[in-house]
Amino acid sequence: MIAGTCGLLISGLAGCDRLSAAWEGFNNPGPAERPSTAPTATPAPTPGGALVEAGQAVVLQPETDDALQTSAAVVALDYLPDQGDLTAKVFGTAGGDPAMNGLYTYIAFFQSPAEGWRVFRIGDYLDYQIQAVSAGRVELRLGESVMDQATSEIGSRQTAIILSFTPGPDGAVPETVTVTPAR
Repeated sequence: MIAGTCGLLISGLAGCDRLSAAWEGFNNPGPAERPSTAPTATPAPTPGGALVEAGQAVVLQPETDDALQTSAAVVALDYLPDQGDLTAKVFGTAGGDPAMNGLYTYIAFFQSPAEGWRVFRIGDYLDYQIQAVSAGRVELRLGESVMDQATSEIGSRQTAIILSFTPGPDGAVPETVTVTPAR
């Protein structure tokens, strides 16, 4: 047990060495400068950047965990508030043809660290927008591609759905999610 703990401690410290320069810069940012003009509500990005290096750079290496490929495909993520003891989110992954409903859209509920997430596929869309959230209910506005079969031209339309679900006993994740068309 002690050897395992020491190994974990040593491997954790190796990561600390890699980030020491970043940590030093974070803890000692230098004196604050007063802006010469009042800041605008949304500052415009400066071409080439406006930050000045203030510490030693840290070189990152690519991650080798294959599971991260799936994580990197997530392109939209919205946590759902007001769900009581449930941890819930709506998310989308990139897949298929981005011009023709390439956002694979899901709702997911966290079960436990051992079991992970219970995931339900809602459908394939161009995009989604959450309109309202309440306990056991999510209203979505959906952008969707449609193809005219006669001309093969791709157009778009807006649709809406209501997702509803009921937690299981003792706040367990739902067994099912109901999708109802809406307007």
